[in-house]
Amino acid sequence: MSRPVWQRAAVPLVAILVVVVVATAVLGVGLTRRAFPQTTGEITMPGLTGEVEVVRDSIGVTHIYADTPDDLFRAQGFVAAQDRFFQMDLRRHIVNGRLAELVGPGGVETDKVIRTMGWRRVAEQELAMLDPTARGYLQAYAAGVNAYIEQQGAPSRMGLEYAVLATSAPGYQVEPWDAVDSLAWLKAMAWDLRGNYSEELARGRLVGQVSLAQLGELYPDYPADDHPPILSSDEWSPERAPGADGAGGRGGTSGIPDPDSDDPADRALLTDPVAPPGPTFGTTRNWLADAGVDEALEATELALGAVPELLGRGEGIGSNSWVVSGQHTASGKPLLANDPHLGVSQPGIWLQAGLHCRQVSASCPFDVTGFTFAGFPGVIIGHNRDMAWGITNLDPDVTDFYLEDVRDDRVRRGDDYVPMIVRTETISVAGGDDVEITVRETSNGPILSDVVDSVADLGQGAPLGGVRTSNDYAVALSWTALQPGTTAEAVFRMNVASGWEDFRQAASLFTVPSQNLLYADTEGNIGYQAPGLVPIRRSATHGTPPGYLPAPGWDEAYAWQGYVDFEDLPWALNPEDGVVVAANQAVVRGGEPFLTTEFDKGYRSARILELITERIDGGIPLDVEEMTEIQLDDHNALAEVLVPYLVRTDLGNEFYTEAQDLLRHWDLTAPAEGEQSAAAAYFYAVYANLLETVLDDELPPDLAATGNSRSMLLLEELLRSPDSAWWDDRRTPGVVESRDEVIRTAMIHARNDLTRTLSKDPSDWTWGQLHTVRLEHEVLSSDAAPGLVAGIFGQPPLPVGGGSSLVNAFNWDASSGSFEVTSAPSMRMVVDLADLDASRWVNQTGQSGHPFHPHWKDQTEAWVEGRTYAWPFTRAAVEEAAEDTLTLVPDTAAR
Repeated sequence: MSRPVWQRAAVPLVAILVVVVVATAVLGVGLTRRAFPQTTGEITMPGLTGEVEVVRDSIGVTHIYADTPDDLFRAQGFVAAQDRFFQMDLRRHIVNGRLAELVGPGGVETDKVIRTMGWRRVAEQELAMLDPTARGYLQAYAAGVNAYIEQQGAPSRMGLEYAVLATSAPGYQVEPWDAVDSLAWLKAMAWDLRGNYSEELARGRLVGQVSLAQLGELYPDYPADDHPPILSSDEWSPERAPGADGAGGRGGTSGIPDPDSDDPADRALLTDPVAPPGPTFGTTRNWLADAGVDEALEATELALGAVPELLGRGEGIGSNSWVVSGQHTASGKPLLANDPHLGVSQPGIWLQAGLHCRQVSASCPFDVTGFTFAGFPGVIIGHNRDMAWGITNLDPDVTDFYLEDVRDDRVRRGDDYVPMIVRTETISVAGGDDVEITVRETSNGPILSDVVDSVADLGQGAPLGGVRTSNDYAVALSWTALQPGTTAEAVFRMNVASGWEDFRQAASLFTVPSQNLLYADTEGNIGYQAPGLVPIRRSATHGTPPGYLPAPGWDEAYAWQGYVDFEDLPWALNPEDGVVVAANQAVVRGGEPFLTTEFDKGYRSARILELITERIDGGIPLDVEEMTEIQLDDHNALAEVLVPYLVRTDLGNEFYTEAQDLLRHWDLTAPAEGEQSAAAAYFYAVYANLLETVLDDELPPDLAATGNSRSMLLLEELLRSPDSAWWDDRRTPGVVESRDEVIRTAMIHARNDLTRTLSKDPSDWTWGQLHTVRLEHEVLSSDAAPGLVAGIFGQPPLPVGGGSSLVNAFNWDASSGSFEVTSAPSMRMVVDLADLDASRWVNQTGQSGHPFHPHWKDQTEAWVEGRTYAWPFTRAAVEEAAEDTLTLVPDTAAR
């Protein structure tokens, strides 16, 4: 996949970066210090009704104390801007489709796609539909950001990055922040967590690349017997759901289709995502023989790169979260753990914060702390005085492509052509001419093929029902996040929830992106809730789940029929075993109500459950330390299956058996260094070679196996099928390789690879030499940037343990030819509901977004090593941990 636009746009800025490096060398850090936040004394802030205290601890985390919600959120906006304003400004330019205004022509492609999808237009509609209280919070936060902008004045006083961009965007002035800027950020979050957009395109391409039987093997069924879903059938099933009596779904649907119905429409809606039938892709003619289909779909896949990855994207994006009840803990109260696996960057994705009303009451109900986004008010993940919650990606299929038969500005519906919605957008370009685009939208969504040539290629001779056609079509995108939603309101409601029913009511407003929500409270309850918009529709391709391949837009039978009713979404309160694990695996057995096949294959979730069960069965009461230890587990379950094949292989040469012998004493873990690290390095080198030989010889280069959970499950199943066609290496015509031959070759290649890259002596190898994490700036990093620039705006590569689909999920992409980390735990937290001040947390980088600031990267070492920090919550604990206190005072002269 191509690099995100903001990284491609950074290449022309290298010369500017060099100038800044030289200037910084001359002036020291004086240029950067201009943007450092004031953290002590007083600052007069307009709009406040009373004094606000901003207490910062030793790692720069802010705890804010105020008497009203308005003052609280004004202060949150102000201090977030103090710490991370450039990150906020960059994000709003991206999500509003205005990146080119900041970085020049390199941002135009991104702006075209986002303007066509209309993220800001949807956010404007959302603001209008939120309740007045939520709107007030957003507006107060914006007022606080604007107070910061007014105080600082020049962009160079808000971040060193503006000095870097001064040449590409001369005369750039920071605009005021508004509430829609915050809401539009939720679209970026939803985009990166949107489900099977990539897989839908990839499968369409692979139909023309591999046999249908092999394609079915590439997407193996979810292994529910070995990797239990989040909820068992005893904990939740459609029959016992409150809405199972036919309650209406969102958007006027009739809820989940009747599983006993003989209606073909109902049966189409209920294709089982856990054990789907093998794809048949139509029978009228084989579209594999038609030229051009792979090129069209390959170009469509590249369109994904037009939108920057702000949270991260791909198979490794996910999270771990689990909760255990007091029956299993040392304190007798629940414990909750969460570590979202997202992209890596400098600064990191999250800000840590505490928001406290001095006197908690109905008029000022906030006493909450946790992780939030710079640019958005409230707390996204964390706890208040009564309960804690964690979030992982649920990942239902919430995007579909529709082929549209278009004539000028009219689109076919049935036998008629009806008008589309048409509008013109003007993109301003720093250092260039304005770009004007025409946006067209059908009932299925915006037509991306109008602005992205690669998506337009999908419509040329596009497949219908899995069969190649000779027709040309436009391509529209349906996506739940293009419908106005109430997720912002859900965040505020969750922040003040005081029990399970409050929590569920808040969750019912959490529309996009659909997430797994875990719950624990100080009364001893634990629970799980699946929220979000989950569309109901039919499959347009016989024998496949809905959304598997593009559907004909002119046939209303395949349009979305509304959304699954919230009351029909799975939930559980106080399950009998006292444990809930949600790590992106299947939620429940069977096809209801998640119309998808794309769940993570459950290696992480199964391992977490195994570790918890071992402790319970061994009589070890769980505490914060035990929960943290589980988060750091790097045991590889695939190795349990694969290593026996590796150690019995006859390599016939001491040079190769020397490396093989490492596996005979390996404990199947992946530490960055130490006694077991050499074996880990060798195992992962063998694994990468196996994937390349077994799968990549038959796949397009950009669809090569990544090494994540689906690759692991596929290889595990292939090991038990020695005669599978996948074992044959197509690059050796006239020779048909066996499973054992391929394994032997992979081991030999791995030994040779590590000899060249690390050392001839296997005892010198470490996994951390291969497996590193590079924390780079979101916009100013590039492969062409000199090392001095990288030193200012990022961090050098750091050796790390863990790996793909391990609990300690420092993921890497086998298709890249590198073991470098692509996504990782973006933070870690463990909440102790018996003593909230005993909770622990750590962030990926640091609280500050300013290079050279003490809190720019002060948490990174602890994050890499698996250490955490104290997480004070009560006023006494916050004061004990305090390093600096800033007082924000009302502007009495403005009254």
